[in-house]
Amino acid sequence: MRRGWVALLGIALVVATGCSPVRRQRVVSSAAPAIGEVQEGTASWYGPGFHGRRTSSGEPYDQYDLTAAHRTLPLGTWVLVTNERNGRSVRVYVNDRGPYVDGRVIDLSYGAATAIGMVGPGTVPVRIVVLGTEPPSEPQSVLFGER
Repeated sequence: MRRGWVALLGIALVVATGCSPVRRQRVVSSAAPAIGEVQEGTASWYGPGFHGRRTSSGEPYDQYDLTAAHRTLPLGTWVLVTNERNGRSVRVYVNDRGPYVDGRVIDLSYGAATAIGMVGPGTVPVRIVVLGTEPPSEPQSVLFGER
């Protein structure tokens, strides 16, 4: 009988700790990306359903910030994303992981997607240039040329 209670207590502890709301910080690769590295592919955007939730970096997602999700670039990397259809560019900060749809290279926040004119179409071909891990010297909301 005593073994039954001990086993039941052990199972209860395992279940309770597995359901804990406390989350551990993810370990992020410290390998810096090559500045000037270029990637091309399809970008998408995400917003309302994720607003206020925690990103992979631990900070809350703000759909109006100029941020992005990327599968492999280290969190904290700044990139320049250019919409290949209209030539508009925006600097964004990688603070999340994704996209999780095949064929897409980056997920932009609603704010960044608005800045480069891609909210309507939902996806656009983009060119991504790695700027490094230091914040840009100019305000991140600066937009670059338009074709």
